Amino acid sequence: MRLHRGLAAVPSSLLAVGLAATLALSGCTSFSDTVADDPTPTATTTAEPEVTPIEWTDCDEQIQPLIADQPGSDRDLAFECGRTEVPISYDEPQGATLPLFLVRVVMAGQTNRIGSLVVNPGGPGASGADAAIGLALTMPPEVLSRFDIVGFDPRGVGLSTPVECISDDMKEQLVASEPRPTTDEQLDDAFALTKEVADGCADEYGDALGTFNTVDTARDMEQLRQSLGDEKLTYLGYSYGTTLGSTYAELFPDKTRALVLDAAVGPDTDAKTDAETSAQSFEAGFDSFGANCVGLIAGCPIGQNPRQFVTDLLAQADATPIPSSEPDTDGKVREATPGVVMTAVQAALYDTASWPQLAQALAAGQKGDSAGLFSLADSYAGRLEDGTYSNLFDANLAINCADTDEQYEEAEVRDLAAEWGAKYPLFGAGSAVGLYTCSVWQADRTPLPERDAEGSAPILVVGNSGDPVTPLPGAEDMAEDLDSGVLLVWQGQGHTAYPKTDCIKAAVNSYLIDLTVPVDGLTCPA
Repeated sequence: MRLHRGLAAVPSSLLAVGLAATLALSGCTSFSDTVADDPTPTATTTAEPEVTPIEWTDCDEQIQPLIADQPGSDRDLAFECGRTEVPISYDEPQGATLPLFLVRVVMAGQTNRIGSLVVNPGGPGASGADAAIGLALTMPPEVLSRFDIVGFDPRGVGLSTPVECISDDMKEQLVASEPRPTTDEQLDDAFALTKEVADGCADEYGDALGTFNTVDTARDMEQLRQSLGDEKLTYLGYSYGTTLGSTYAELFPDKTRALVLDAAVGPDTDAKTDAETSAQSFEAGFDSFGANCVGLIAGCPIGQNPRQFVTDLLAQADATPIPSSEPDTDGKVREATPGVVMTAVQAALYDTASWPQLAQALAAGQKGDSAGLFSLADSYAGRLEDGTYSNLFDANLAINCADTDEQYEEAEVRDLAAEWGAKYPLFGAGSAVGLYTCSVWQADRTPLPERDAEGSAPILVVGNSGDPVTPLPGAEDMAEDLDSGVLLVWQGQGHTAYPKTDCIKAAVNSYLIDLTVPVDGLTCPA
């Protein structure tokens, strides 16, 4: 069972290692009481939930040390941490509530402030609070001079009543599990592991498990917009964040000021089509990585046939797991299975900046040291420096499964694993088995609505021709489906586009600041 688009789409994962623990210990957050004193919603005749204020506290002292050695840390930034409450169920808007955690970043010397720019990094399951910090270090100053950057951990994520129903030991098993299951024994193991996770989460949460869904998170965003005091929403969402943003636009079209949906998830495909497209695009992404490596003037550390190198390395790790030169927190030697190798590969394909690291990690793994592979795999799976895990796995599964009512039987998944394993040798079988995940998930479902957002302001949809995670056709479909959708294309590699290139940056900045919409279909070179 693999994560569904589980990596954050902005470079904030390095912050996640310390942010949650630091803020919790400092007293900025105290979420032991996740709902009101009475956890049972009560009937009400009030049509709209009450907008609650955000309780902001200065958390510069906690965050500044975390960013001290990173590019952009010399910017004059102030950090605030916030908490507010939203209804658990919007069917009972005056019933029990759950807390949301936020971070607001303000650059000194703002002039002609427009309002808040709310951000979401993707996942689902990635921290919007971390994303606000990471983006404040990397976004163009002209945007920071006009907007506060506000990130919130969606319900069930990070420090916002996190879903926690998968043990760290189980997450280790999930990462280490066979990434290309095709034999009956491998598939039996995969189905059993998936069922064990689903049963454990159902036992832990019962009916409440369905609370963590995208539709209600979009409603939470409307509450936050009002709490922030913005007349309309300005939003930047990456990857899954485009699903969240387009859902908000569908529910509240008259409250959209400017929405940038970067690396859009296709809105029209069923889970089967999406899973096959994912396998196909990751294969293409790997080939792009391989071609780049082979073309290096200094030579490719994994030789002239990177695909064969990885295939051989998977066999090596299967025969004898590869030890790491860096011991675990308890002093034990970590050993990389094929699952760890493939998780590392998948993690690095999100960002071309990680390609050199992947090549070196694969080469070191072949020579008997898996430390580099674990570094990449840990970042993808949310493993922290102390050996524990964030709740990325838990939230990713809970939200993805709450958002769909599609189900696939074991027999069909077995057939697809064989078929896709032959067509897409590295990623096909794993993508097929992923279809079984939500088939055994025991929770209420709130399927995503069709999204045309009739009546909204223009919405900018950004796609990347070389995106291995959310291929360009998804952005094309979303821009076409949205009544006011405008497509912007980057001819580059990796996941997401803004603010990686001057052409994309200029178009998005003008849209966010001046509401100047680029020509539909504008294409920026790599």
